[in-house]
Amino acid sequence: MSFQRSYFIFALVLSLAACGTTAEEPSAVKSSASGSDPVLDSLVFYASFDREIAGDVGGGELKAGTRFDHETEKGQFVFEEGIAGDAFRIVPEAGIHGGALEAGDVLPRRGRLYFPAKGNLAYTPTNFAGSVSFWLKGNPDTMLKTGFSDPIQITEKGATNGGLWIDFDNTEPRDLRLGAFQSEGDGRRMIDQTEPDATLVRAKAVGFKEQDWHHIAFTWSNFDTGRNDAHASLYIDGKLIGELKDRSITMAWAIEKTGIYFAVGYIGLLDELAIFDRPLAADEISRLHQQPDLVAR
Repeated sequence: MSFQRSYFIFALVLSLAACGTTAEEPSAVKSSASGSDPVLDSLVFYASFDREIAGDVGGGELKAGTRFDHETEKGQFVFEEGIAGDAFRIVPEAGIHGGALEAGDVLPRRGRLYFPAKGNLAYTPTNFAGSVSFWLKGNPDTMLKTGFSDPIQITEKGATNGGLWIDFDNTEPRDLRLGAFQSEGDGRRMIDQTEPDATLVRAKAVGFKEQDWHHIAFTWSNFDTGRNDAHASLYIDGKLIGELKDRSITMAWAIEKTGIYFAVGYIGLLDELAIFDRPLAADEISRLHQQPDLVAR
């Protein structure tokens, strides 16, 4: 799952993206999009996937792009504006609410879609907190074509080098996992996923079926503090699955080089992707599960 990052190319793409569709900074977006609801007041990014593969609300670039491995230069990447190929499409009225993103195949050269994180994620390098919520429909045991599949992966350098993600692993049947891996540097080492104390929360043999929608959410707090006080929680269909506690987890992201990658190696439907600037409480996660159109309002 881990990958290297071509800083120069990614920074160039984000610089070009700044000339495209952007919104206000996250704090301004919240007041205009939400009213007085505490969940909506915390919203910093939202993609409904009702009409296009793009964000509806955010403080940064709202158009999605595509990243590929470079064809000849190992460890280098090519970033393209827009959605390459025909593996992804919007299916009207197929979502948990409105339309949905359908991922029908895996892109060549480890291709993946992304939104630039700058402006769409409330990252702070001293005390980082937030939440992600989305819906999935698909069977990971029969539909996926790759060893690992990440419906959501937020990272600058790689999944286990400053990575925050949800994946289906390569076990049979597949587990769903929340990963929150510190970055390498300043005395921090990369932690391998196979280590006994790897920073993972695992839902064993999750058993999703093709016809069923499932709500996935995860929250985190006290990242990048330098103390053993980080906390992260995984929820499936409104229920707390597990937590990470009392660990030091530092992302140390350069936010202009960080991506919100989605549908990485995923086959199925994805809908109602929302990112918040604080760890939502359990009852707020339950609201998002019980009211799939909550953010759309």
